[in-house]
Amino acid sequence: MTCNRGSALLRRSRFQDPPAVTAKGIKVVLMTTTTLKPVAATSTDADVKIRIRDLTKVFQTKNGPFVALDPMNLDIPKGCFFMIVGPSGCGKTTLLRILAGLEEHTSGTLEITAPAAGRPSNSMVFQGDSLFPWMTVWENAAYGLTMRGKPKGEIKDVVGHYLARTGLSKFHASYPHQLSGGMRQRVSIARAFANDPDILLMDEPFSALDEQNKVLLQEELLRIWEETRKTVMFITHSVDEAVTLGDRIMIMTAHPGRSKMIVDVPFERPRKVLELRAQPEYGELVYNIWGHLRDEVQRARAQDEGRAS
Repeated sequence: MTCNRGSALLRRSRFQDPPAVTAKGIKVVLMTTTTLKPVAATSTDADVKIRIRDLTKVFQTKNGPFVALDPMNLDIPKGCFFMIVGPSGCGKTTLLRILAGLEEHTSGTLEITAPAAGRPSNSMVFQGDSLFPWMTVWENAAYGLTMRGKPKGEIKDVVGHYLARTGLSKFHASYPHQLSGGMRQRVSIARAFANDPDILLMDEPFSALDEQNKVLLQEELLRIWEETRKTVMFITHSVDEAVTLGDRIMIMTAHPGRSKMIVDVPFERPRKVLELRAQPEYGELVYNIWGHLRDEVQRARAQDEGRAS
């Protein structure tokens, strides 16, 4: 691939300052200074949207430093539907929050290609309810555009489009408490896409839903995503969901979290969830991924039992 020397990145770097401390045999340098500024692209890969180099996260606890993320290196291409699976407590959500700017990493570098002018860098869909209870479905879906001062005509067109795509047009005047859990997550998805972010971050958005609603929302998400092919980072505990939705899947280790392996998903798009899952190749890939993940889940369980004893 050719080098895109003219593109810009948002780089968050952590610079060494205080002395190093040791946590569980791992040398960790605590950092205090953060910069976020456009810089010239140094990558020889013009299609990389997110680049992570030697990124760590250490939390200070009453029992000393807790290493949530070990040095991590990762490239996520533009337009990739990138899935992360791993055992509980391996740092999946921590990594997502760092990408969203809700957490600071301790060391290493995070580079994100700068969005087009006027477009937000990211939108996040959370695991639980994140709607404003005093706002209607329409007002919730329009929130990002309204806060950005977009013209009323544009808001009407965009929000109307995504409410229609998520089957919520008839419920535009309803409030969150009048909706089912699946419908509330549809509003969250409509709000995220309506805001037109450069990157979509999703933290187990379907985990609380029953299997029927989960399949329906997976199909709706794939259908909407096909329109824009945004870069997505999606966390899940479900290997089935990872293979159904993703282009690439990162399997994370038990604590401290690091990348164990990255698996390319070979299935063509567009995808139909149930038709895909009927293919023998689908079952084989799920089985193989679970084989690699199972060891980490068992190791995480042993860690939890050791801390409890």
